Amino acid sequence: MLGSLGLAALAFQVGFGMRRARLRRLRREPATRRSHVRVAKPAVVLLVLGFVLGPLSMWKLRGRGPFESVHAWLGLLAASLFVATGWLGRLLERGRSRRLDAHALLGALALLAAALAAVAGFVLLP
Repeated sequence: MLGSLGLAALAFQVGFGMRRARLRRLRREPATRRSHVRVAKPAVVLLVLGFVLGPLSMWKLRGRGPFESVHAWLGLLAASLFVATGWLGRLLERGRSRRLDAHALLGALALLAAALAAVAGFVLLP
């Protein structure tokens, strides 16, 4: 999961740079957008996969209920926000939306929720 979060943080960094350039009315290189998409798509897939596997491991490997911890609920929030960010990003990529600021806000909130989930998960470590 840490690798997935690292990819998400990299996608956020590139996206934030694109947003900063847009707000300053600077020229944005098309390669930057491609780089953002190339990193963000696998990050979302890996994070959602990790979210699905987490509760399964609690149930099957540890014999506990899948949503008995704060970590699980924060993970659900983070996964939901990442899915919403990815969905809106896909609409932006296809030209079906212009909600760039909403995409940026969802991405920032998703990363924040994921960081909180990671910290809350420390108590679950063996």
